[in-house]
Amino acid sequence: MVTLAHALGDGVDAADRLLAAAVGRVPGWAGRGFTYQPVGGGITNANYRIAPVDGDETYFVKIPGIGTEMFIDRRAANDAARHAHALGLGPEVHHFFDDTGIEISAFVEGLRSCNNADFQQAPIRMMAIDCYRRFNGGPLLALTKTVFDMIDEHADQVRGLDGHFPEDFVWLDRQYRRARAAIEASGLDLVPCFNDPMPMNFMIDGSGARMLLIDFEYASNNDRCYELGIWFGEMFFTEAVEHELIERYFGRVEPSIVARCQIHKALADIKWGLWSSIQEKLSALDFDFSKYGAWKFMRARSVMHDTRWESWLRQA
Repeated sequence: MVTLAHALGDGVDAADRLLAAAVGRVPGWAGRGFTYQPVGGGITNANYRIAPVDGDETYFVKIPGIGTEMFIDRRAANDAARHAHALGLGPEVHHFFDDTGIEISAFVEGLRSCNNADFQQAPIRMMAIDCYRRFNGGPLLALTKTVFDMIDEHADQVRGLDGHFPEDFVWLDRQYRRARAAIEASGLDLVPCFNDPMPMNFMIDGSGARMLLIDFEYASNNDRCYELGIWFGEMFFTEAVEHELIERYFGRVEPSIVARCQIHKALADIKWGLWSSIQEKLSALDFDFSKYGAWKFMRARSVMHDTRWESWLRQA
C-alpha cells in the first residue's frame, strides 16, 4: 500500500500536530514548507518521514507513544543513538527535544529493513554480529539497566496498572529468580547493549555490503550475553548457527557462554511478555499486544522446560 505525503500542518490527529509543532521549533526550519508521511512497522511510537519542499534532504521523526515514558528514558536513548552514529553504526541525530522526547534523525536512504529470512543468510548474520561486537565494544552508555532491572520494573508496573499476568507467573518468576542468582554469582559483563533486535531494526543496502542499526530506545549497559541471547531467540537460529555466531563474536565456544545465552533467551521473553501487558493497557497503536505477550511467555517456558535448563543454570 502506498502512503501519500501530506503538507505539514494538515494533520488531523494528535501525533501529526506534535510533528508540526516539533518541526517548527527546529532552528532555521520555522516558516519552511515540509511534506510528511507516516512510517509503519513500529509498535511503540508514531514515526514519520519528512522532507522540505525546498531541498533534497529527508528526515525521520519519532513521536513517543502514549505511556512509553514508563519504560523508555528518551535522553538515554538519544545518547545511545549518538553513540552508534559515532561508531558508524547508526544514522545521524539532528535534533532532540528534551521536554517531549521527540527525536529527528537522518532518514536512511538506500537501505531497507531486514526480515527474519535475511538472517538465514550467513553473510548477513555475520555482518550483524560484527555490528554488535563494535557497539558492545564502545564506551559505556549513560544508562545502566540490566534485564533484571527491566523485569522487576515491568512486573511492578503491570501490578500498578492491574494488568495481565499469565496463570503460571509464580512459576515463571521462580525460574527468573534462579536464573538471576546463577548469573549474578558469576558476575555481570556490562557493556553497551542494543537490547532490541527486531529484524526491522537492522538496515542493509542492496549489495549486502553495509548495515546500520536503528531505534535505540531500549539501549543500556547490560550483560553481554543478553545481547546475544535475545537476538538468537528473535531470529530462531539453530544451535549450530548460534555456536557459529558465538565463535565469531568471542573467538571460541565455551559451555558457560552457551549457557548464559540460553538463559538470557528466556529472561528476554519474560521481559517482553511483561512489556506487552503494559502496552495492552496503555498503547493506542493498532497491535495485538495480548497475543504478542502470550507468545513471548510461551517461548520463555520452552527454554525453561528444556532438559538442559538445570545444567545451564549450573554452568552460567
